[in-house]
Amino acid sequence: MSKEATISTSTRPFSEVSSIHAQLFEAKARKGLSFEALAKELGRDEVWLASAFYGQARFSAEDLQKLSSVLEISHTELQASLGEHWWPYRGLGPSIPTDPVIYRLYEGVMVYGQPIKAVVHEKFGDGIVSMIDCKVHVERKADPKGDRAVITFDGKFLPYATW
Repeated sequence: MSKEATISTSTRPFSEVSSIHAQLFEAKARKGLSFEALAKELGRDEVWLASAFYGQARFSAEDLQKLSSVLEISHTELQASLGEHWWPYRGLGPSIPTDPVIYRLYEGVMVYGQPIKAVVHEKFGDGIVSMIDCKVHVERKADPKGDRAVITFDGKFLPYATW
């Protein structure tokens, strides 16, 4: 299969992202960059960067300048599409995801959500763990039974107000 065919086929998983975001994915693939490598170039976290590629986080003007340079995409086009007048749409998408990785994360919240909520309330009181002020990390951990994925959500606790 030619490189061109690989690149055009790779856009299928991104059919629900805007054309500018699909262009970011295509340029990243053309360069052979991982999110980790590209995040280092931008001085960002790899999960945050992946979120921005999906249109769920907002690039700064400096991010757009660096992306333009690293991915060799027109800065004018990036600025026009993702600049100061563009705002992200955040959310899961369909109510029950069908992608196996996303579905298993969803399943984890469905199975362990109530127990995690109970433990959060015992340790912190009545409130929520913010996904607005949150850092997410994915690590690979070697295990003799098969490597494990360690996913950490490091969110700020926000107590409910009493009025």
